[in-house]
Amino acid sequence: MTPNQEKFIELLKQVERPGIDNLCSYMMKDTDFFVAPASATYHGACEGGLLDHSLAVYDNLLVLANAFFESYDHQSLIVCALLHDICKTNFYRRGYRNRKNEQTGQWEKIEVYEIDDKLPLGHGEKSVMILQRFIQLTVDETMAIRWHMGGFDDAARGYAGAQCLSNAMKNHPLLVALHMADMATCYFTGK
Repeated sequence: MTPNQEKFIELLKQVERPGIDNLCSYMMKDTDFFVAPASATYHGACEGGLLDHSLAVYDNLLVLANAFFESYDHQSLIVCALLHDICKTNFYRRGYRNRKNEQTGQWEKIEVYEIDDKLPLGHGEKSVMILQRFIQLTVDETMAIRWHMGGFDDAARGYAGAQCLSNAMKNHPLLVALHMADMATCYFTGK
C-alpha cells in the first residue's frame, strides 16, 4: 500500500458508522479507486489521480471548515471530501488516440483515458447512491456530495435545477465548502 492509500484508509476508518468497513473493503477489492484518474483530460488525469484529488480536497475542506465554521463534525468532512467522487470508480478505461508530434510532424499513438460509464446516473447523485449502499449519510452530507459540482452540474443549468442548487447552498453550508474545496483543488493545485 502506498502512503496515500494508507492515509486515505486511516482517515476513512475514523468514521464511526455501521458499514464503513464494508465500504473500505468494496473500494479496495471491487473498484479501481486507488489507481483511477480523477478525470480523462483535466485535473488528475493520471494513475492514482482520484486518490490524490480526494486527499487534496480533504486538506482544502479542513482549511475552509476552520475558517468559516465554529465547529463541524470531522467525520462529515472526511466522508464528503474523500468520497464525493466515488462515482468515478470503474468509470474510466485506457484507450489510444493519435496525436501529431509537434517536433517531427509525425502522428503517434498515445495512451489516454476514456469514459466507460456503466452506471449512467449522473455525477453527485451516483456518488450518493453508491455510498448509501454501505453507509448512512446525513442530509448535509447528501446535499454536499450531490451538488458538489455547483453550477457545473448539468442538472443546475435549467431554471428549476438552478433553484434547487441555490436552495441547497443556502441551507447546507457544507455543500458550499465542499464545492469550494473541490474547485480550489482542481484549479489551484491541478489535482
